[in-house]
Amino acid sequence: MKEIFDKIILLGRPASGKSEVIHYVKNLNLEERRKRFHLGQIKDIDDFPMLWTWFEEDDILEKKFGKPRLHSTSDGYFIHEYLWHLLIERISLDYLKNVRDFKGKDEERTYLIEFSRGTEHGGYKEAFKHLSKELLEHSAIVYVNVPFEESLRKNRKRFNPDKPDSILEHGLPDSKLEKMYKEVDFHEVIAGNKTHIDINGVKVPYVIFENMPSKTDDPELLGPALDEVFGTLWKVYTSS
Repeated sequence: MKEIFDKIILLGRPASGKSEVIHYVKNLNLEERRKRFHLGQIKDIDDFPMLWTWFEEDDILEKKFGKPRLHSTSDGYFIHEYLWHLLIERISLDYLKNVRDFKGKDEERTYLIEFSRGTEHGGYKEAFKHLSKELLEHSAIVYVNVPFEESLRKNRKRFNPDKPDSILEHGLPDSKLEKMYKEVDFHEVIAGNKTHIDINGVKVPYVIFENMPSKTDDPELLGPALDEVFGTLWKVYTSS
């Protein structure tokens, strides 16, 4: 049996600490990452760059060519709710392409799949329907849990207007964050299931990373917290 996770699906509100978790584990050497967290070479797949590309393309179409926007309104909302689900389909597709291209080359690879969903655009209940079976098999979920007020605080703190496309420094206006992410349904989705979620016929182990008070702001706190999170998840993962 492999001694590493194949896939970690990392979920939580915007600015909950997901990107900081990825940044932390990616900056460890491989041996320490394997020993402490059962993570191999990291390949992360995040829907934010895909989403941001749509916004940039729409701005070019509207401002440079005088053409209709394809995905979003001028104030940055998707024209159609199904576009949120299209992003999840894109994540599944990117995963399959990566597996195809790296098959046999890197047996020590762990995929980190990151996204956020609020109930305003279907929540995790709808998003999970669009994860492929290939991605779900041998995967595990880490949900970074913070209340909306903490998401709002950290979203304000991290936002760099000079780098709105940055993974670690992007942010949302307060009103947009509240509209799209004040309500989330993850705890509703897992209700009655203490260790696994049935997603499209696949039982996926999960663990909740309680990030209050914040551990992701301080590497000295984050490391021990992740030891516990991934240690607990590994026990569930290997017992499945």
